[in-house]
Amino acid sequence: MKPEIAIIEPNTLTALGLRTILEEMLPAAIVRVFASFGALTDDTPDMYAHYFVTSQLFFEHSAFFRERQRKTIVLTTGETPLLNGLPTLNVLLPQDALVKSILDLQRRGHERSHPAAASAAAQDNYRELSPREQEVLVLVVKGLINKEIAEKLNISLTTVITHRKNITEKLGIKAVSGLAIYAVMHGYIEAGSI
Repeated sequence: MKPEIAIIEPNTLTALGLRTILEEMLPAAIVRVFASFGALTDDTPDMYAHYFVTSQLFFEHSAFFRERQRKTIVLTTGETPLLNGLPTLNVLLPQDALVKSILDLQRRGHERSHPAAASAAAQDNYRELSPREQEVLVLVVKGLINKEIAEKLNISLTTVITHRKNITEKLGIKAVSGLAIYAVMHGYIEAGSI
């Protein structure tokens, strides 16, 4: 049985270009393109081995993709790091760099599906957020500044800054957009409330 891959991308050129690259790299795979999430759900959405989806569609339908997190690759137009199991692919890369990124994603996917093969150092880098750090994360993602967070949680400004520093160190994510993706992926916040 051939593995099937779904590309959910409204931009025709991006979708067809990615499809061509994937078909060249994985000749045994069947690659299908969907211009919308609705088109995917009209098909058989659970039959795919992987979903390549735009970040906008990912956020709009986060409940669907969160359940299929191990199979989902978010298409971006800039540098976004791997966020605790959520791989991304920058579609603006030149073809050779895009192919290399896809191969890296494939390698990382193998490591995730075989945890014993993953490096111990990578596993040690991730630490759970404390309940207070989770609260701060949600408020940061909602767009509050440090002073507003301090007032809302009735803590000092210095404490807020310390929590934000700890969040950044634990997750390895500095950008608020990256924190938003992490928060949605881990169920701390619904995409619609951002």
